[in-house]
Parts: sequence; C-alpha cells; structure tokens
Amino acid sequence: MSAGETFGRTIQLFLVDGKPSGLRKATIQGWTGLLFVSGASAFGDLTARDEVDRTGIYILSGPDPDKAGATRVYIGSGNSVAERIKQSALKRDFWETAITITTSDDDLSKGHAEFLEARLIELTAQAGRVTLDNGTQPDTGRRRLPEADVANMEQFLANMQIILPVIGLDMLKPQPRAVTQTAKPVEERTTGDVQFEIRHKSGVQATAVEEDGEFIVLEGSEALTDTGYVQHNTAQAFKEKLIAQGILFQTAQGESDGKLRFAAPWGFSSPSAAAAVVLDRHSNGRIEWKVKGSKQSYHDWQQAQAVKQEAAE
Repeated sequence: MSAGETFGRTIQLFLVDGKPSGLRKATIQGWTGLLFVSGASAFGDLTARDEVDRTGIYILSGPDPDKAGATRVYIGSGNSVAERIKQSALKRDFWETAITITTSDDDLSKGHAEFLEARLIELTAQAGRVTLDNGTQPDTGRRRLPEADVANMEQFLANMQIILPVIGLDMLKPQPRAVTQTAKPVEERTTGDVQFEIRHKSGVQATAVEEDGEFIVLEGSEALTDTGYVQHNTAQAFKEKLIAQGILFQTAQGESDGKLRFAAPWGFSSPSAAAAVVLDRHSNGRIEWKVKGSKQSYHDWQQAQAVKQEAAE
C-alpha cells in the first residue's frame, strides 16, 4: 500500500439478543473502544451491562421535535455511564436511540471522558448535521490533559468517526464543500467535480455534484411539485422537510408553473433520492441524471470510471 492510502478496518457488530432491533455491540479490531446501541425497548438491557457501568461518554438521539425531518442529539459523560444516561434519558422525551462508549479495559479517566464529551460537542456543532440538545458547549481548552493523552483521545475520536456512521449516526461527518463554501461561486467550490444535470421536458432544470458519497443538488436548481404522481411516503416527507426548512421554496412564477427552487445546496443519500425530489415522482437517478452537457447517464459515467480505475491498477 502506497503512502497516503488508508487501510481497511474490521468492524464487528454483535446482536446481543439475536434481534436487529435489540441491543447491539460494536467494536473495531485493534481498538479498545466499546460501543453499545439500543432503542427504548432495550434500554434496560443496555444500562444493565457491566461494560456500561464504567467511565465514558454517551449519546441520546431521536427526531427533532422543532424541525421536521431533522435529528436531535444529547451528548454526555460520566464516571458511570449507566447511571448518567439513565438520568439524562428521564429528562428528555425526544430520544429513540441510546449509545454508550466505554472501553474494554476500563482505562478512561474522568478527564478523558470530559475531554471526549467536549470535543464531540464541538465536532458535532461544526458538522451541522444534527441539532444539539446540550445547553452549553464546553471549552476543550479547559479540559487539560497531558500532550500524549490528548493525542490518544484524538485517535479515540477518529475511531468514533468511523464507527458511528456504521450504526446510522452521521453527526460527526463534515459537510461537503459544495454545501459549506457557499460564499464562493459554484464553479470555484466544485472545481474538479463532475457536474450532473436534469433537463426535464417540463422546463425544470437541476444541477448536482457528487462528493464524499453524497449527491448534492446545487442552489438555483428547480423541482417539480403537485405533479399528481404517487410519491413514496418517505420521499414525500423528505420533500416537505426541505420546504419547511426553506431549502425548497416557491417563487411567484412557480405558483403558476408548478416549480420549486433550491435556495441552498442540499446533500442526498443517492442520485435517485435527489431525482425523486426534483421530478416529484419515483425516479431512477442513475438514468435521469446526465453528465452536464452530454447524454451520458450517471450510470454510464460511473461504469466508465470503474473501467479507468481497473486499467490504472
């Protein structure tokens, strides 16, 4: 493996009671971190674990009651995570998922846990993907640790950034530059990215780029509305979320031509999810999206990239 390349990692996800909806245990080979995940029904099983009655950190996650379609999280720490998470859960009714992070060798001190808590809150706020339920943001500069300990805790956080998305929580993942660098012109902040477009017979036009596994529809793109097609409930709810947040809005002209406009760029999980919002119907985004200025579909472009990569290897 050449310099600069990253190594693969092995993540073990264990279903404690054999049910995907029950208590889950997640570890990364070679890392002492120990993560448990539960819903409300398995919360008692979570807090009863000996491994959770240790110093560490925890996260409560669920739908944001104040923002349709958004996620709210609370981050905490304690000498006994089991006791602290029970206290926090009683004070909050938004959460649906509880996550605890301790270590297999119980080597986290109170100072380590408080440092991790502060850095987690800081990184989550910077990413801007979820709403923080924490009332204050601790100052990491005041969580004084020896230099070697700080380095170890930053590596601990790096492993958390790997494992949390695997269990479905992207709260630490930085936003793509196409979303965050909106002060720069589109062409400048998407330099090097292939642009894709939809040019529909209705006149609707949309442009997107792909960055770090997200398919980002750029500001100024248009979307159809009230087409009469039956939308999947999830897709319709997501579109309503974008309207409620002001990401999609209707111009005065849009009231007559049935169009919405993207006020800001937005990242979708796939080309099809993006195309469903743009076209207001079930859509195969791999076919609907074309390389800008050509007739090559996203699917054909992706296949061509795979061939080039194989040839390079």
